[in-house]
Amino acid sequence: MNRNRVWVVDDDQSIRWVLERAFQQAEIEVDSFESAEEAIAALKQHARAPDAIISDVRMNGMSGLELLAELRDSRQTTPPVIIITAHADLDTAVSAYEGGAFEYVPKPFDVNEVIAITRRAFTDTSGSAKRVERPPKEQSGLIGESPPMQQLYRSIGRLARSHATVLINGETGSGKELIAKALHQHSARSEQPFIALNMAAISQDLMESELFGHEKGAFTGASEQRKGRFEQADNGTLFLDEIGDMPAELQTRLLRVLSENQFFRVGGRTAIQVDVRIIAATHQDLESLVQSKLFREDLFHRLNVIRINAPPLRERPADIPLLLKYFLHQAADELGSVEKTSSAELDQHLQQLSWPGNVRQLENLARWLTVMAAGHELGINDLPADLAPAEQAISNAGDWTQALQTWITTAIQDKQPEIGKLAAEAMERTLISSTLKCTGHRKQEAALLLGWGRNTLARKMKEYGIE
Repeated sequence: MNRNRVWVVDDDQSIRWVLERAFQQAEIEVDSFESAEEAIAALKQHARAPDAIISDVRMNGMSGLELLAELRDSRQTTPPVIIITAHADLDTAVSAYEGGAFEYVPKPFDVNEVIAITRRAFTDTSGSAKRVERPPKEQSGLIGESPPMQQLYRSIGRLARSHATVLINGETGSGKELIAKALHQHSARSEQPFIALNMAAISQDLMESELFGHEKGAFTGASEQRKGRFEQADNGTLFLDEIGDMPAELQTRLLRVLSENQFFRVGGRTAIQVDVRIIAATHQDLESLVQSKLFREDLFHRLNVIRINAPPLRERPADIPLLLKYFLHQAADELGSVEKTSSAELDQHLQQLSWPGNVRQLENLARWLTVMAAGHELGINDLPADLAPAEQAISNAGDWTQALQTWITTAIQDKQPEIGKLAAEAMERTLISSTLKCTGHRKQEAALLLGWGRNTLARKMKEYGIE
């Protein structure tokens, strides 16, 4: 009886050696090739194709993705292909799955996991499936090479060919909307609308009209017919952020739409038929809300078809230097100033912080540093007091005006526009963040300490994107 056979295609001799030994110990026949061209030539010569192929992405000559395309275009049926790569990013993951890869595994990988995936590939029967053609994608904004991000890329890649409802769980500021946009951009609906609605940002009185639209005269102030978000998202994707804040009566209506794919506008009598993919997100524990009877259990199960977790920044500190570089570039572009760079010392310090505001907090820091830091290379001394080491914050407390003077001089020399506006905004943002931190985020107390009214504080928090 013939044993299953796997081919390993990788220009790294050490990877080939490790996988050869592992498969031999697992009693799986294995052949290895240094290039995709060698593997293709061998396929033409062999009477029996391998039962699975493992290929690296970046190799001398033809890439693993090009090998995958060549196999799919030139053969009626082809062995399952497992893509491995040391350069894990969203585009590579999605390209692998859309190209018809059986699985995508970032390096460094667990050998036992690769063997288990290969055994599953041996039983795969979809070898005749062709790759999925997609239009070019926009930049998703998802950045990182850490294991949690690699897992996220794999999840998005697997879903590229799916219309399934997705529930995204994650803390505030962890990038849930970016994940939702990436899911849309890499789906068959990418040419259709992506419509987002934050359930926590609108009043309950307006929520029904926002979702379903209204007819003229349906209520006071409804002077004309208006399409809601469901109609706007027809054939596309509707992203419902902070779904846990949806009131009970709307949960019932949403469940009906998900079941029947139709609804009535507020004040309307004609059913509106729609084809919408739902992606929902929340920072709350929906299971707890279900147990507390604050969220419908049947709606929860409707939404919880596939769940994705947005990793908090503190669980992927290795990504912080990459993210900071990206945000510093963005901030310089946005503010029309010289792009600043972070020192290794600053990167190391930032990787040790807890980041309660997650990626959004780091983005705000990049803007603050772009405006307030005097030099072009950023160090620990440039950090605001709430992020600086304790001893640094104390030593800097008395000389902040001198630092401000240095910054003003540098900004004038760099010909930055509107430096008064930039400095005032940075000062207010820092005042608000630091005061909220000191008061345990009690807004009334923070407003009193700042000498503002509560409404003024709320308005400025919204203006600066402070949670």
